[in-house]
Amino acid sequence: MSSRREVAKHQNVTAAVHAEGGKICMQILHAGRYSMHPLLVAPSPLKAPISPFKPWGMSQRLIRATIDDFANAAALSREAGYDGVEIMGSEGYLINQFIAPRTNHRKDDWGGSFENRIRFPLKIMRKVREKAGKDFIVIFRISMLDLVDDGSTWEEVEQLAFAIEAAGASIINTGIGWHEARVPTIATLVPRGAYIWVTKRLMGKLKIPLIATNRINTPEKAEEILREGFANIVSMARPFLADPDFMRKAQSQQADEINTCIACNQACLDQIFRGKTASCLVNPRACKEFTITSPPITSHQSTNHQSTNHHKVAIVGAGPAGLSAATELAAMGREVHLFEASSEIGGQFNMAKRIPGKEEFYETLRYFGKMIEKNGVVLHLNTRVDADFLIKNNFSEVVVSTGVVPRTPNIEGITHPKVLSYLDVLLHGKPVGKTVALIGAGGIGFDVAMFLTDHKSESINNHQPSIINHQSIPHYQSEWGIDQTYQHRGGITKPHPEQPERQVWLLQRSKGKVGERLGKTTGWAHRMTLKSRKVQMWNEVVYLKVDDAGLHITVHGKPQLLEVENVVVCAGQESMRDLYAPLVTAGVKVHLIGGAKEAAELDAKRAIEEGYLITTSNY
Repeated sequence: MSSRREVAKHQNVTAAVHAEGGKICMQILHAGRYSMHPLLVAPSPLKAPISPFKPWGMSQRLIRATIDDFANAAALSREAGYDGVEIMGSEGYLINQFIAPRTNHRKDDWGGSFENRIRFPLKIMRKVREKAGKDFIVIFRISMLDLVDDGSTWEEVEQLAFAIEAAGASIINTGIGWHEARVPTIATLVPRGAYIWVTKRLMGKLKIPLIATNRINTPEKAEEILREGFANIVSMARPFLADPDFMRKAQSQQADEINTCIACNQACLDQIFRGKTASCLVNPRACKEFTITSPPITSHQSTNHQSTNHHKVAIVGAGPAGLSAATELAAMGREVHLFEASSEIGGQFNMAKRIPGKEEFYETLRYFGKMIEKNGVVLHLNTRVDADFLIKNNFSEVVVSTGVVPRTPNIEGITHPKVLSYLDVLLHGKPVGKTVALIGAGGIGFDVAMFLTDHKSESINNHQPSIINHQSIPHYQSEWGIDQTYQHRGGITKPHPEQPERQVWLLQRSKGKVGERLGKTTGWAHRMTLKSRKVQMWNEVVYLKVDDAGLHITVHGKPQLLEVENVVVCAGQESMRDLYAPLVTAGVKVHLIGGAKEAAELDAKRAIEEGYLITTSNY
């Protein structure tokens, strides 16, 4: 928003929001040293660990011009129909870089003392208010907890908040953690509402409202925050990707129908950082509402097949892909029968939900269970079907979503009693010894390692009910070194990670970094967690044999024996698609989706999307 030429494009957005009776503010952000181009600028020429480029130090002339740019953007946003703006002064972006001594090493009037370091945000705030008008909403997002060394002290945060209020802000929002901080702040492993305490420290001290943010994903949690005085307003982002009807459902007492954000980041942030359009793992419609024109999912139909019932559909397998297909097709009015060989819906999610830090997957299964009930899906649990059954019962179409089975690698001694599969560990609760080698370091290998090194894994193994985010906030703060007393700059202190009862080796064949294919925004946290729990992560491993002595391997070509009590195989999967060929041969229209279509690394995002895309086929 730098010229009037851009105003008209924004008016399409603001007009749509106002037509529905809503208000909308535009966020104004300058990335500073986080920019991803060689001409980036910052208060001081200090390279950020998350950018490949070193910034240029800003001249005083450029600083003054940038202040004018913020104000100009605010004034133009008003012309575009916005009701206000939010000035992004947190998360380690440019304004935040001026405020913190970590990134502001200037010796002039824009650096040094705290009063000098906050000149930049205060001048921006005053100039924005002057240019945009007194009746314009101006939200200022303050970094209330930097979570980096040499960040702000609490006294500085509070002093800045008073000054921003005096400069004309309408509302103050809470920013948590710089992007370079080595503390997860928005991932699934972060407890719900883990940072509301820092907003509460300011409550009652200002005359303007305060907003609480981060890992607030249900109406119940939001209401609790408001009711108990942690904030005046609650902010959400990803939950509206997961369910755009979140507010309507909450208001109409239908919260049990909300498709809850599980904070996985796989389809939103991870895709953005790969240069792709954001979407949502649990809601593949997100950001593609008007653009999905995909061809039908892999399907075959005999020209000789004459179906007498065009609306009776069988879904075989109630994993993520099957659940998505069943509920979508039923919502379209099809008669849908969902067959599942086990006693519960969920497929691979029934393992994922048991991983400490991934309990939010319970929410996705809760949602699908509700949609099965609401949309009239006929659910057949403990029911294994074959092609003859489906043909005899005159299903006009069949969706094969039977998932995967673990792949058994060709290793001498792989049937030794000490060898277990990841299903044995995560699903069947088989006992595991105190020393364990994991064959395979993909997503499942990491999940098993997290499970086996967590102090609650035994209770989960015994199939006791899991609680969403079993980690208490104090436990999370201790493990990651978050200083709730705020005695240290940036609110960061020495971490006290959990000391595991098991010694675990996480092994992979390939040469690359162990876990390099994990999600960009969450993989680093999983690696740090396992490293703090003393998990040995080795690459370039060749598996020789398993015997009574343990697992015989070579590491970088050198022979080694791991004297372990158990070896857990996490070496990939193979598709289960036995139904597919005979149905095609019989002339039944068949769709193949999810793990049954492609085993590869388990991909819930792809599975749920393929289930949804069934509805875009030629029905």
